[in-house]
Amino acid sequence: MRSIQRMLKDLVIHTGKTNKSAVGVIIEAKRPGNKNEMISKDKLNSKAFQELVLYYLDERINEKNIDIKYCIATNIYEWFIFDASFFDKYFYLNKKFVKQYEEWKQGQKVTSDTNLFYNDIARPYIDSIEEEIPAAYFDLREYVIDSEKPDEEKDKNFIALYKLLSPFHLLRIPFSDDSNKLDEKFYKELLHIIGLEEVKEGSKHIIRRKELKNRNAGSLIENAISKLSIHYSIDRVSDSVNYGDTNEEKNFNIALELCLTWINRILFLKLLEAQLVIYHKFDNSVHYKFLHPGMLKDFDELFSLFHHVLAVPEKERDADVKNKFRLVPYLNSTLFEISQLERETIDISNLNDSLSLEIMKNSILDDGKAKNKSLTSLEYILKFLDAYDFSSEGMEEGSGRKQDSYQCIGSRKSI
Repeated sequence: MRSIQRMLKDLVIHTGKTNKSAVGVIIEAKRPGNKNEMISKDKLNSKAFQELVLYYLDERINEKNIDIKYCIATNIYEWFIFDASFFDKYFYLNKKFVKQYEEWKQGQKVTSDTNLFYNDIARPYIDSIEEEIPAAYFDLREYVIDSEKPDEEKDKNFIALYKLLSPFHLLRIPFSDDSNKLDEKFYKELLHIIGLEEVKEGSKHIIRRKELKNRNAGSLIENAISKLSIHYSIDRVSDSVNYGDTNEEKNFNIALELCLTWINRILFLKLLEAQLVIYHKFDNSVHYKFLHPGMLKDFDELFSLFHHVLAVPEKERDADVKNKFRLVPYLNSTLFEISQLERETIDISNLNDSLSLEIMKNSILDDGKAKNKSLTSLEYILKFLDAYDFSSEGMEEGSGRKQDSYQCIGSRKSI
């Protein structure tokens, strides 16, 4: 088990078995009654947050530590978990702020007291940040209420909480027996749908476009490349030189970036759909399932879901989508804004709806009754994802059969 120890001013989780190893998680703990210094949902710029900033800079600058995963503030009941990458972006990479920190650290300010750093350096700078700094939040007292619920429902909540707070999750170490990890079967079929394959070159595994003889026009990337070659000029892409030397390379790399953007949106929505079903206690859950062929018949409708539904507050939606997607919430997220690359090239509505894709051998959709069966690209994607349980904790209710659950999709960033 990784060691957890109290340092001079903070609690940390080390990446190794002893306190000689690097710090992986920084935790600032406040007494439950200390409301003045604790972060709240309405007040980020508190002493607890300023202390996290100081400890993070101490680790990154003085200890040269690049292994920090999360920064956490808690008063035992409430927990705010920040991805360390945001601390890197807003604090460590801001040269002016780091200079102020270093001058204070070296005694070049009027005093080296930490209150000067908190009140005169950190506080005004944090107030000047206009972007949101996201955090995962939960209150343990809500789980006390949940303890009165049926055991099956209660267990699901506590299992999720256990996983969230485990050193495995906080240090980003894969669970060796976790059904929520991205397994090979899911991964390979997802690559097939995109139009990619994993091959071994020497000692390395790489992801590449399928060989010519194995390419299928119905895969997302071949569909996109075909449209790119017709619908746009490479000169319209502002940074086209970064996508390759030849037109063929540029078409492939642009298509790849577009496909990954679309897949990320779809996977995020599959997780959202699962949470909506859970939140509504599985009651009339079919009404909250919006990612299936019956709701999305072509790529135009998927485009509308991305940009006319999720990116638009409910009251401002057009009449043609307002009723159909009335149970889909508004998400104030840049994920559903049309990207610059989409504006300069194509969006998902430009894809050919009529192209079909052969179902992969040993697919989760293969019932063994039909050979060379194929589906349209969109239908394949939706049915494939629907065959997996994105909400369970490992066992399918009523069947006792192990289910694959993907609550943390995205671990294969090498794609």
